[in-house]
Amino acid sequence: MPCPALPDGFDFTDPDVLQDRVPFPEFARLRQVEPVRWVAQRRGISGYDDAGYWAVTRHADVKHVSTHPELFSSNLNTAIIRFNESISRDQIEVQKLIMLNMDPPEHTRVRQIVQRGFTPRAVRSLEDALRARAHGIVRTALERAGADGGFDFVTDVAVELPLQAIAELIGVPQEDRSKIFDWSNKMAGYDDPEYAITEEVGTEAAMEIVSYAMNLAAARKECPAGDIVSQLVAAEDEGNLSSDEFGFFVILLAVAGNETTRNAITHGMHAFLTHPDQWDLFKRERPVTAAEEIVRWATPVVSFQRTATEDTELGGAAIKRGDRVGIFYSSANHDPEVFADPEAFDITRDPNPHLGFGGGGPHFCLGKSLAVLEINLIFNAVAEAMPDLRLTGDPRRLRSAWLNGVKELRVSTR
Repeated sequence: MPCPALPDGFDFTDPDVLQDRVPFPEFARLRQVEPVRWVAQRRGISGYDDAGYWAVTRHADVKHVSTHPELFSSNLNTAIIRFNESISRDQIEVQKLIMLNMDPPEHTRVRQIVQRGFTPRAVRSLEDALRARAHGIVRTALERAGADGGFDFVTDVAVELPLQAIAELIGVPQEDRSKIFDWSNKMAGYDDPEYAITEEVGTEAAMEIVSYAMNLAAARKECPAGDIVSQLVAAEDEGNLSSDEFGFFVILLAVAGNETTRNAITHGMHAFLTHPDQWDLFKRERPVTAAEEIVRWATPVVSFQRTATEDTELGGAAIKRGDRVGIFYSSANHDPEVFADPEAFDITRDPNPHLGFGGGGPHFCLGKSLAVLEINLIFNAVAEAMPDLRLTGDPRRLRSAWLNGVKELRVSTR
């Protein structure tokens, strides 16, 4: 009798699973024997009135789903694979105003507007300011370190540059960045009891961001400042964002541009300090391939979902119209059919066709170039100011259904 592909009742979106680990052995088993597998759930446990989802684990299949939005919708049930059980359908519907949860042609319209802020020229214009900020962040962490040289890498280093980059990009005063940090934590941390956050608190935080951003947009319309916000919210009849569309765009930035990049930086630091040969290599050579391998290794978003718009076949499975389909980037990024020795952390890996920025298609990460810049800048600053950094404790992981998050990483310079 063959071994079962998964232990009975195993669910990749169970937040208790991700609080403990990324389930790489289970992903590997599925890739081998059942690359598209039905995962049964108790009805309503994820916020959806259905009996489960299809888990897609191979690199090629994740790319296929990502690049066929006409078959696999982001809008029907949003891209979030598991909400808190207490969420209402009305609260899910509101999230469809976020670009992440749109389908073409509406997604195409909004993306064409907001991508003005992420052109190579726009990102390059931030580089000098962000380099200075990266060095300032590291200096401040050193100054605040305890007598033993110890500090929390997450709160003192990893969170700061993504927040400051968002503030730099859209003109949020730096003194307000802590508000964005707090609101984004509340939106993303609803599964972690340490944060004691209910779905209602998360919704309130989202509305706080929308309100803040709408006020910012209104101010720029009245008095343009020559920044990206002024460009995005100029006259709506000329193809720009309305104030509420800008508000929901800032929600996306707060999570997609903050949570993900800070977790990539945190996992990257942990990988370097547990692979000292790679840290020595980085300090010595600063390979341009390092940031991409950090993102592959970290894969901050374990999974998103799509919903089938018609009956279709994928990986030998018959998917029905209306079925939810989970695309597991963490599994795809360790697929041995694509990556030689995928369990190795190798900052010289090239080529590196990872899906840490999405599987291609309309939802490929808009801020990829900015995220890569931030990762390079912060690790260059750490390498120069803290070359002998060491771990003093294991990472404390976030309890989440879809984020590969770390809440605390204790390190020391001594």
